[in-house]
Amino acid sequence: MIRYGMLGFGLHAVRRLMPGFAKARNSCVTALSRRDIKRAQASAAEYKILYAFDSARDLCQSPEVDAIVVATPNSFHMNDVMLAIESGKPVLCEKPMGMNATECREMVEAARRSNLLLGVAQVFRFERSTIILRDRVAAGLIGKPVFARSEFSFPVRTHPRAWITNAKIAGGGPIADVGVHCIDALRYILGDEVVRVAAIGISDPGSGDVEAAAVLSLEFVRGTLASVLVSARAEYRTPFEIVGDAGTLRADNAFSVDRPVELELRRGGSVVEKGTLSNDDAYARQVDTFSAAIEGKARFPVPGEEGWQNQEVLDAAYRSLKSGRAETVTLVDKEG
Repeated sequence: MIRYGMLGFGLHAVRRLMPGFAKARNSCVTALSRRDIKRAQASAAEYKILYAFDSARDLCQSPEVDAIVVATPNSFHMNDVMLAIESGKPVLCEKPMGMNATECREMVEAARRSNLLLGVAQVFRFERSTIILRDRVAAGLIGKPVFARSEFSFPVRTHPRAWITNAKIAGGGPIADVGVHCIDALRYILGDEVVRVAAIGISDPGSGDVEAAAVLSLEFVRGTLASVLVSARAEYRTPFEIVGDAGTLRADNAFSVDRPVELELRRGGSVVEKGTLSNDDAYARQVDTFSAAIEGKARFPVPGEEGWQNQEVLDAAYRSLKSGRAETVTLVDKEG
């Protein structure tokens, strides 16, 4: 059983991570850290976690912790990941991995020097529906992918993460927050890399100093064109579609662990394959896969290099918002 220490114990930890650990088979949380020790102790008591800290360093150095989960606000990710690596602990960092690609590169290089596992929690790679979509594309069931579309909307105005509209903490609006999921899923399902991105965004009185909604146009190495639509105003929705020269794959609620996912394969205007499945164990699969990788029993499919590549696309998107033109995406050297 791999014992995890969790840095940051806010909404995401409560709603997603802890239910995932409850379903996991080879992973458990033995320690947590919050800035306020009384809140840390209260959370530990509520979730039957043995150790509570108000110091990230003390948690990372605890002998009762085998690995670290970084679930703090985005601007803290680099410091927390570096603390874990300095303490000799494998670390699984929430998305987006950093505030910019330079931070991501520095984290990856530190993990390489220390020969430690660094993973990024792009949880939708662990959804059964995402894996099915990737397998269908790889098998050629829709032919050559021509277009792809990924949407992710959710309402922010009443969201408990008060920092989500502060660029100094969040790094960006829905492009960074949920657009990174769309970008990662497209890269993973297509098995391809983004080489150029163009972005259009809008803000409003409630979006602080980040965007409220945006549309990204992505060009992939093998010629697929994709659109990513993100919003912090619309209701929760995550439709996904890939159009090939021999068929189309569609998924409603594609990025959801709460709702059934409906998958369709269409050819000639007709549905030739259809299915509904649940992704309610995606968070458990994510952490157990990371635990297996720590033990040398499996490969973790989202190493730090993948988070770094996602950030290169995000950085290019934000450059495009400012420049008004398509921007080139730097491709990461994943071999080191």
